[in-house]
Order: sequence, then C-alpha cells, then structure tokens
Amino acid sequence: MAIDPTPLPESAPSWFTPKRLLVFFCAINMINYIDRGAISTNGVNGSPRTCSEINVCSDGSGIQGDFDLSNFKDGILASAFMVGLLIASPIFASLAKSINPFRLIGVGLSVWTLATIGCGFSVDFWSITICRMLVGVGEASYIGLAAPLIVENAPVSQRTLWLGIFHISVPAGVAIGDVYGGLVGSGLGWRYAFFGEAILMLPFAILGYVMKPLQMKGMSNAKIIPWFLNEEFSKKDYSYVSYTLNQLSRFGQDMKALLSEKVYVVNVLGYIVYNFVFGVYSYWGLKVGYNIYQVDNIDLLFGGIISVGGIVGTIGGSLILDRINSTIPNAFKLLSIAIFFGAIFCFSAFCFSNIYVFLVLILIGEILVDASQGPVNLVCLNSVKPSLRPLAMAISTVSIHIFGDVPSPPLFGILQDKVDNWRTSILISTSILFLAAGIWFIGIFLHSVDRYEEDSEQPDMSHLLESEVANGDITSALL
Repeated sequence: MAIDPTPLPESAPSWFTPKRLLVFFCAINMINYIDRGAISTNGVNGSPRTCSEINVCSDGSGIQGDFDLSNFKDGILASAFMVGLLIASPIFASLAKSINPFRLIGVGLSVWTLATIGCGFSVDFWSITICRMLVGVGEASYIGLAAPLIVENAPVSQRTLWLGIFHISVPAGVAIGDVYGGLVGSGLGWRYAFFGEAILMLPFAILGYVMKPLQMKGMSNAKIIPWFLNEEFSKKDYSYVSYTLNQLSRFGQDMKALLSEKVYVVNVLGYIVYNFVFGVYSYWGLKVGYNIYQVDNIDLLFGGIISVGGIVGTIGGSLILDRINSTIPNAFKLLSIAIFFGAIFCFSAFCFSNIYVFLVLILIGEILVDASQGPVNLVCLNSVKPSLRPLAMAISTVSIHIFGDVPSPPLFGILQDKVDNWRTSILISTSILFLAAGIWFIGIFLHSVDRYEEDSEQPDMSHLLESEVANGDITSALL
C-alpha cells in the first residue's frame, strides 16, 4: 500500500498562551532537577559502609550504603542519565520537524515517570543505573524544544529574561531537591523520594498527549509519517526505509551546518568547561561542605544558597543583557566577566575555615556564575538559523553533559580517593572555571551574525499562541 503524503490539516489554536507555555516548561524542568538534587543528598544518597581497624563495620545509609557502592560507582549514578540523553536528544530534535512536539514530550515524560518508579524499586547497582539511564530520555524529549518555543513567543525586549526564568528552574530544582531528598529520605526512606517525583511528573506527561500542536519557526508544516509498507516499499517515496534514510540524511546535513558555526562551537566549549565544575558542585557539594565544615544541616544551607544564588544570578544576568542589548558579542562579554569574578569568589570561599565567611563568599560566587544561564543559551539559539534550534539545544545539552557534568563526579571521586583531602580536591576543581571564562572571552572577537530572523520564508505558526504578551510585562499574572 502506498503511503499518502498529504500533509495533516492545521490544528486549532493551542490552549497555551506564551506565559502558560513558560510555566509548563519551567515546571517539568524543575521536577527533573529536583530529582538531580535529591539523589545527591545525605537522605537519599546516604553514606558508604565502613569498617574500623578492629573490624567493627557500619551498615551505611541510603543508596550508597544499601548497595555498598564505592565513591566511583556512586559518582556513576549522577552520570548514568546521560546514556538516555545522548541517544534520545538528537532523535527527539530531528522528529520535531515532522511530529507534534508535545506528543514527543508526552512520550519522554512517560518514560521518565516509569524510570523514577523503577529507581524506587531497584535492588542493586545495575538496576538503579539502568533506571537512571532511562531518566535521561525524559529530559531529552523537551530540552531541545523548550528554549526555541519560549524565545519565539516571548516579548522581543525580554527574550533573555524569559530564557533566564526557564533556567531558574535548574538551581531552584536542585535546591528544592536538596531539601526534599533530605526530608523524605531521612523520614520515609530513599525509595519514597523517587515515588514522590513520579507523582509530580505524571500530570505533565498526560498533558503532553492531550495538548494541541504548536509549530516552531523554520519547521515544516507537513507531518509525513509512514504507517504502512507493502512488498514494493523499496520503490515508494514514502516507505519506512526511505523515510528513515531521509531522516538520517537530514540529520547529517543539519549536524554539518551546526558544527560549521564557530560562534556556536566556542559557546558550547565554554559551557562544557563550566558544567564540568558544576557537575562536581551539584553532586559532591553537600559531602564536601559536611566534611570540611562539619555542619549537620548542610542540606538546608546549600539548598538556600543554590536557590538564592540561582534566582538572583540568572534573573540579574538576563536583565543586564536585555538592558545593554542582547547581541552575541555582548553576551560573550557578560559571560567571560561574570564567570571570571565568580571563579575568584568560589575559589576564595573554600580557602576559609570559618563557615560564615564561606557562606557569604560562595553565595556571591553562585550569583555571578549563575548569571551565565540566560546569555549562554541565547547565543546557542541566535547563532544558528531557526530550523536548527532544537538540534542546537539538544547537541549543546548532550555536549555539556557527556564532556562536562557526566565525567566530573566520578573523576572527582577518583581525585578525592587519591588526595584524601576534601578542601584540596574542591579547590582543584573550582580553578577550572577560569578556563571557561577564557574560552568565552575568545568568543567576543569572533565574527558573529544574529540569525534569529532567518528562515523567514518558512511558514510561521506562532499565531497559535495568543498574542496578548507581544509587548507585555513579565511581572503580570502568569496564567
């Protein structure tokens, strides 16, 4: 049976207004990072089994104690999600050109929900590691689509701010996860922390299946999906084989075009180095703080610092870039300056033994380094043409994880095992932030072209969203 290539009819307007769209993506991203924060807490991650010189052994606690994990294996749990993210991100980004993005998100979040439930029922290191891999599929389903949709529907003068608000969900989610994991893990047990996360994500997975479609700039209106094949599939233009080959060919062409953008590549390189350090901070920060300063409520203190620093830094950096004109060179200037001085404050914080001096300096450092979130993602979006934006965000996300915060936790574990000094290990890791500042400084001098309005010949269906905020104020009601 030949496949009918007739495009699907245009959908009715979506229920999503621009502000509801922003809230939707902020919520699912926050739950994702609540999970990241919770798994690193003492209440969920716990402590390893130990034995004294007279062979008196403790059972340990949490995941690390129950499964008797070394620091290296424990660090792998922080990175295992990357497997699912690496495989699924390019697939979701490519399929978004021909399939309703909300259906893709619904599928991904369903996998995420089931995977977190699986974490709660895991019985050993391998079972929980596989479930953590599947969690990455959920992030892959929305991470390449969220930023392009948000930017296309944000008020022109507030694009960086809206991106910043979306990325507030990262530090806010980790901070809430620190508190959530500490309370639920210590009170009910680490398994219940994962069950609670699944309950939080389930409504958004369902919403992904029932929402009306949205079309992104630069994407085709035709949604040609092969459903049936016959014995003559090799002769038909719309067979499974030809469709798959066409998708692979288009992906290869898109990747070639993406990697030819020097501004994009330099921006991602700086982001990789930045995330290498914060992979250490997000996973080992609580244990480093506890072992250096011996503070019992370190979960709450770090949660507060991450939350305040993330919100103030992300909003501040985004507002500054919008105010000085959100061009690519200005974004690189802000990135290099903020990270350089942020690195100084973070490094200095761990040099002091006084807990109060440490808290003040690390808070200032967090504010400065978190100022990067809006600008770095704006560069990713504006340095490529609109049809490449989902793939650009997907590859950026995959890169910063696979080369940044995925290898850094286990490598820090190895470093700490060798050095056996928490302060020395964290100072070595923090110093890498200066390299990120240097890479983004190079970006200032690259020839850059803002490609936001390219592909204007493509059908633009942004009218599916209400235009009520074309020149609106972000401080008004979100719903």
